[in-house]
This record gives sequence, C-alpha cells and structure tokens, in this order.
Amino acid sequence: MKEILNAPDSIPQSVLDKADCIVVLPSVVKFALGIGGSYGRGAMTCRGGKDFQGKWGAPTMMALEGGSVGLQLGGEVTDFVLLLMNSRSPSSIPSSKVKLGGDASVAAGPVGRTASAETDVAMQAETPTYSRARGLFGGVSLAGSTLRPNNDANKHLYGKEMPTKDIVMGDATPVPPSAETLIATLDKASPVNKSKN
Repeated sequence: MKEILNAPDSIPQSVLDKADCIVVLPSVVKFALGIGGSYGRGAMTCRGGKDFQGKWGAPTMMALEGGSVGLQLGGEVTDFVLLLMNSRSPSSIPSSKVKLGGDASVAAGPVGRTASAETDVAMQAETPTYSRARGLFGGVSLAGSTLRPNNDANKHLYGKEMPTKDIVMGDATPVPPSAETLIATLDKASPVNKSKN
C-alpha cells in the first residue's frame, strides 16, 4: 500500500477520500499455459461506523481466485488495490463470493495525484482498481475473478472464529499488531471519508 501511494501516478486523493473500504492484494499470481488463472490473498479494511465515516478498522482476510480460457502464455505477479466506493460493496462481500465485473463493476481507476474525481470513473465503477506489475503479462484485468472472505486466514489472524461481517461492519474488533502499519498508512493517507460531504 505504501509503495502504491508513493508512486508518482498514484491513486488520486479525491478518489481515495471517497472510498468506504480498500482491498489490498499483494503478489497476486497470474499464470497461463493455454488456460489462464489468478490466485491471491490479501486484506480488506473499511472505515468504521454505520455510514463508513470513521477511522479505518480491523482488516478481514480475503482471497482472489479466477480463471480465463484462451490462447495465453506467460506469468506475472501483480499487486492490486481495489477501492470499494459505495456501501453495497462492503456489505455484500463478507457474506459470499463476489464476481468482479459481474456482481461488482470494476474499472481501472484514474491516476495522478491531481486527477479530478469529476472524471467519474471512480463513481461509475463500484470498484476502481490500481495495480503495480512486475512480470510478463501486462494489461490483464481482474474482471471474471472472484473475491471472497478467507475465513481460515481470519481464524489464524484473530486466534478464533471471526465472521467476516463482524470484523468489517463492527467497530469492536481491535486491529491486530500485524495490521497496524497498514491501518496507520491509510489513516495518514486518507483520515476522513469525503464521499458524503
């Protein structure tokens, strides 16, 4: 997250400030040998409070999986950041698998710190995405992949069964030590949700 925020053409502040939740998926592996696929694990954190107006809260662990068919050859590792821009997204993701590009619209988010939110890209797509790639592919989107809660990872992180919805929608879950840097980075980068202003 720090590396993406520090990039010269990063997520515009005006877009970041209107996100209700953020999904960070480092090192998503995309592979292809005739049939392609993607696989990644990461975390989702949402702003606290009923209307997502509070500080960034405890993360829930997420899994990204997907596949595509076609003539492909290569492999890539990409870091993704997905911004959830409306309250429907965070309430639907914890309860089931969400198909990106199907259940939740996705689009490449606008870039550049001074890019205007009036471009409406972020507002038209429920989930603008940002990526940092290193590898062979380039230009492969997450449309068609599924994003789902990773309950086993949540149990490992919190030391007990924790329903994803309770973590995301409740303000009582403390931020685990391993997530403090992520939450501090987001609190510094975007301390206030300006989507309702």
